[in-house]
Amino acid sequence: MELFQKCYDFTRADQVKAAGVYPYFRAIEENEGPVVIMQGREVIMAGSNNYLGLTSHPKVKEAARKAIELYGTGCSGSRYLTGTIDLHEKLEERLAKFLGYEACLLFSTGYQTALGVIPCICTKGDYIICDKENHASIMNACISAKGMLVEFKRYKHCDMQDLERILASLPLDAGKLIITDGVFSASGEIANLPEITRLAEKYHARILTDDAHSVGVVGKGGRGTASFYGLTDKVDMTMGTFSKTFASLGGFVCGPERVINYIKHNSSALIFSASPTPASVASALAALEILEAEPERVDRLVENSLKMQDGFANLGFNIIRSRTGVVPVIIGDDDKAFAFWKGLFDAGVFVNAFVPPGVPVGMSMMRTSYMATHRDEHLNKILDIFAKVGKDFGYIK
Repeated sequence: MELFQKCYDFTRADQVKAAGVYPYFRAIEENEGPVVIMQGREVIMAGSNNYLGLTSHPKVKEAARKAIELYGTGCSGSRYLTGTIDLHEKLEERLAKFLGYEACLLFSTGYQTALGVIPCICTKGDYIICDKENHASIMNACISAKGMLVEFKRYKHCDMQDLERILASLPLDAGKLIITDGVFSASGEIANLPEITRLAEKYHARILTDDAHSVGVVGKGGRGTASFYGLTDKVDMTMGTFSKTFASLGGFVCGPERVINYIKHNSSALIFSASPTPASVASALAALEILEAEPERVDRLVENSLKMQDGFANLGFNIIRSRTGVVPVIIGDDDKAFAFWKGLFDAGVFVNAFVPPGVPVGMSMMRTSYMATHRDEHLNKILDIFAKVGKDFGYIK
C-alpha cells in the first residue's frame, strides 16, 4: 500500500462529522471552570480534569505572570543543559516531600514522563507487567521498551489472580516492574494496591503507579493512591501530570534518590526535550501550595462525585462507582454514544464521549468528571439534562 493511502481511507471521523454528532476538538472560547463558553453560549463543563478547579484561581494565574516577567516565556534548552531554572528544583523538592519520596524529576508533559521513565529503567532481560487498561502513554512506553528486548506482559484489568499467574511464570531473580494506573482514567476505578504490593514482595518485583488522576483526588490531603491505602512506603515510584489537579502542563516521577538520579542522566526523553516552561512550573507550584493549604477541596470533589453517582443511579443509568472525580455513564454502542453526547451538548452540558479503542467494545460511555468548584446548581442541572436526554433516547424511563 502507498504510504498515505491509509490516511485517505480513514473516513470514520468524516462520517461522524457529517451526522452532526462529532464530539472532539471542540474549541472553548472562555474558561472559568464549571461553566465555559463554547460556540458563543454557556455550557456546564462536566468533562474537564481540572479536579480542584484551579485553572482560573487568581494565585495560579498570578504565579504564571510573575514567572514570565522573571524568566521569560521559555527555557530554551533541555533540563540536562541550559533548561533548568530554580523553579524546577523547587517544585521537585516540594513534590517529593508532599508525596513522601526521596526525590522527584520533572518532565515537559505527563505523556513524556511515561516514555522517559519506563524504557529508561527497564532494559534487556527485564520484565514489565502491565494492567491491560493502563493509559496509552504507558502502553506506548512499554512497547518502546519491548523494542530494546524487554519482555512485556499484560494482565487482565484489575485481575490479581492473572497478575500472580504472570509473576509466578517469571524468573524470581529477574528485574520486574509492575505498572498500574492509580486511578484508571476512563472508569475512575482505584487500583488494588494492597494486593499488588503483596505480590510484588512475594515475587521480588518493583511497582510504578501512574497517579495522573489520583493526586489531588484520593489519599490524605490528595496525596495519591499509595496514601489512600497507607502504602506509600511500599510503592517504589509514582508518576503523574500537572495538566489535571495542578492546573498546568508537565509531568513528574517520584522515587528513591538513586533511581531518580539514574533517570536524570539516562532518559532520552528528558535529555533531548526542552524543559517545562517557567509559567507552567510556577502554575503547578502555586496549585500545590493551594492544595496543601486547602485540603478541603479534595473532600468537596469527592462529595460532588458521590452526589452525581447517586443521582445517575437513581435515574436508572448504568454507572461505575468509585471515590474519585470520574463518573462514567455507560451507553454501550459508539454510534448511540455520539448521538447521546450531542443531545447533552445541545442542552448545555459538555462531557467526554469515550468509544473504542479507548474503552472495550460495548462499553462506550459518557465519561463525566467533576471539580471541587462545581456547585449544587451545576450538578443538579447536569442531572436534569441527563434525565431528559436519557428519556428521549429511551435509556431510562
